[in-house]
Amino acid sequence: MRKKIVAGNWKMNLTGEEYRALCKELNEISLFNALDVFVFPPMLYIADCLKKLSTIHVGAQNAYFEDKGAFTGEVSMMQLKSFGVSNVLIGHSERRMCFHETNQLLKQKVDAALKNQIQAFFCCGEPLEVRENGNYFAFVKQQLEESVFHLEAYQFKKLVLAYEPIWAIGTGKTATTEQAEEMHAEIRKWVAERYSQELANEISILYGGSCNPSNAKALFACPNVDGGLIGGASLKAEDFSVLVSKETWTI
Repeated sequence: MRKKIVAGNWKMNLTGEEYRALCKELNEISLFNALDVFVFPPMLYIADCLKKLSTIHVGAQNAYFEDKGAFTGEVSMMQLKSFGVSNVLIGHSERRMCFHETNQLLKQKVDAALKNQIQAFFCCGEPLEVRENGNYFAFVKQQLEESVFHLEAYQFKKLVLAYEPIWAIGTGKTATTEQAEEMHAEIRKWVAERYSQELANEISILYGGSCNPSNAKALFACPNVDGGLIGGASLKAEDFSVLVSKETWTI
């Protein structure tokens, strides 16, 4: 059975006082034991979160593909590994849109993560105009082809995929369960075509578009949705506790 995952992306939020309080609250919530639970804090907080969080995995929101060098402001996969970080987000829609990260750059980041034994949570998804013109399958497939489908099967199976309908992030809009399941099933089909049905059945695909306590149960019940990459709802322990509770899941 493929892993069921809930991952909270804190983005560029929380002061020092706020994240310390959140860590304390997260340690007190009950996690459904069938889940793998992650948080991705701002880079500044990672080392402390690794110490403070006892049952939740801690990852990085971003990293550069070079191991070291004159890249002011960047942090490398090798540096993350040296601090005990074993998970990283790659290709988040905000990195693509705000910082113009291309599929080719993301390919280099995926390769660097795997080289350093770091699991990549690879994000893909379409903007509103692509959804409206009906080319969303081709758009997302191209992202996968240009960034991760070059990997060998043994490498690809180390990834977690996350589908983010960009038009549903931070907008209050959410893909319907039918839209989410349709894209997740299509992604799994492409993986089967590129690699094998066995590998496609093993890979976890998360939904990442305004998933919250009110819609999580329906989304997580979709056959090809293996959990969520959570934004705003991961900043409040009360909301996050609902997403990681046994009652929200039908495993």
